This record gives sequence, structure tokens and C-alpha cells, in this order.
Amino acid sequence: MAVNAMTNQAVQEALNLQVANWSVLYTKLHHYHWYVKGHHFYTLHEKFEQLYTAAAKYMDDTAERLLAIHGKPVSTMKEQLAMATIQEASGGGSESAEQMVKELADDLSAIALQLADGIEAASEAHDDPTADLFTSIRSDIEKHNWMLHAYLG
Repeated sequence: MAVNAMTNQAVQEALNLQVANWSVLYTKLHHYHWYVKGHHFYTLHEKFEQLYTAAAKYMDDTAERLLAIHGKPVSTMKEQLAMATIQEASGGGSESAEQMVKELADDLSAIALQLADGIEAASEAHDDPTADLFTSIRSDIEKHNWMLHAYLG
């Protein structure tokens, strides 16, 4: 079946939202990685590194998929910040470890919902590769989110 141009636009928008959010989250995770303190430092320092490594992959995978379907990924911080629904870290490194984990859990929950919308848009456009990509990312981040929530108790 041919991809409907209007539906393809929705898929491109969903992909670009992921590029923007993962770009912002990548930087936020580095901030948390550098500024985490306390008795869970080693555990969280390592977890934040694991997450920013995953964020870089998700950002790259979604941008490359967007290019493959003739879209244009947002590629500047200005564009990414304007499009992203994820907020930057507050800065200054004053967040507690628990605040960092809570904010990341909230961010991952929001992204999981957006991925569900993207899966639906890709399915309507008969774009199985994009739906599969979104499903894979959603599965990964739901596992990470479960772990963050377990940390919070």
C-alpha cells in the first residue's frame, strides 16, 4: 500500500519529536551524570551513563529513519529545544539524586506515551519499519523506567 502524504507527515513529526526529546535528554543525562552526589553516587553515575549512551543511539536511529523516508531531522540545539517536550535540567547541579531520578522517570513516561502515538501514526501510514523502531525504543525505556521507579520505591 502507498504511504499517504498526510500520514507520512505525521510520522515525520513523530520522528522529529523523538530526535528533539532524545537530544535534550542526552544533555540532561550528562548533567545528572556529572552532578549526582550521595550514597548512591556509583550506582546512579553508572546508570546515567548507560542512559545517555542509549539516548544517543535512539536520537541517531530516529534521525536516520527520518532521513530514509525523506524527512529532515532537527539538528540544532535551538530547533531541538523549541520542539522538545522534555525540559532541560535546571542547572547548577543542585538537584538531589532522588529529584534527578524522579524527573527522568517522568521524562521516560512522557516519551513512552509519545512513542505510542508514533506507533499508531506509523501503522496508519503502513510504515512498519518506523513502527518497529518506536516499539523497540518504547520497550527499552519502559524497562529503564521500571528500574527508576523501583529505585524511588
